[in-house]
Amino acid sequence: MNSHLVRDLDSLRKRLLTLATRVEENMLKSVRALRSMSEAMADEVVVSDKLIDSLEVDIEEECMKILALHQPVASDLRFVVTVLKINGELEHIGDVAANMAKRVGYIRAEEKAEIPFDFETMTTRTVYMLKTAIDSFLRQDSALALGVCSDDEIVDSANRQCYSKVRRIISENPKSAMLCINWLLVSKSLERIADMCTNIAEDVIYMRHSIIARHNISAAAKQVRSDSDNSVYPG
Repeated sequence: MNSHLVRDLDSLRKRLLTLATRVEENMLKSVRALRSMSEAMADEVVVSDKLIDSLEVDIEEECMKILALHQPVASDLRFVVTVLKINGELEHIGDVAANMAKRVGYIRAEEKAEIPFDFETMTTRTVYMLKTAIDSFLRQDSALALGVCSDDEIVDSANRQCYSKVRRIISENPKSAMLCINWLLVSKSLERIADMCTNIAEDVIYMRHSIIARHNISAAAKQVRSDSDNSVYPG
């Protein structure tokens, strides 16, 4: 590998880490804004999302430049493609976190009532999935990535329970409909973020093992374990 490509790939990795850090910070701040019902903090999330958008564009342009100038192959090509895909997922997570923060104003306007899902468990799990997905990329750790994929069902299940509970609450008290719908949108946002974290984890598996995991994660997990046992990774 030539020294210029090594330098550019390292720079690309650092740029993606910067974006990931910003997205994780915004996600945490969005959760705190909902927990405290702080409109000021929610506004900070929305404003910060513009920086995330700018970072995403810069990384995409850098990926295009590397592909054009160096024409990488094998593991280097998979690395650039993976960065390009993760870059898009992180930007989408930033958007969803900002939309989630916007719910604060609507929820504050309604009469205070019980949150129709386990907010703490769902947010804690989703934040953990985001952090772990990013760590799996930085460490190129397929075991961490597989753990993220497994955790997705926990968040999906919590979101389904929220739908069921919202239906019951609204049928018993129609006046609570707007409040419940806004909390339902928060729950759905968390479920979407968990899905995007899973996508990142699947991209890491592709980068590390050249396996497309998104349509059959169990088969991918079996192959990852086999590769790990044999210490064989595609070049």
